[in-house]
Amino acid sequence: MTVLIVDDHPSFRASAKALLQAEGFEVVGEAPDGGSALTAADALSPDLVLLDVQLPDLDGFEVATRLTLDGGGPVVLLTSSRDGSDYGPLVEESGAAGFIPKGELSGAAIAAFLP
Repeated sequence: MTVLIVDDHPSFRASAKALLQAEGFEVVGEAPDGGSALTAADALSPDLVLLDVQLPDLDGFEVATRLTLDGGGPVVLLTSSRDGSDYGPLVEESGAAGFIPKGELSGAAIAAFLP
């Protein structure tokens, strides 16, 4: 499964990449903000986008909405250092498959949201 990691913190992107690669995922790209995430997703066609909610330009909800708009895009999983309950219905309304707190990121947590 190919993955695009989108987060404005290089340290989180690096640790998420190491964790996911160790669990058998192929990280095909990284993006620091929403605009570059949309460009990278279009160019790389990842199976999964691990997407931070808080980005410097577009928020993760807007990026998820754009990526899942036609139904043929990647599986999108939102992540944040905040708890998912802080976002209410926004996760579901964005078209994302789900939400994983950054502190609970694992291959098993991701697999729980995959078809």
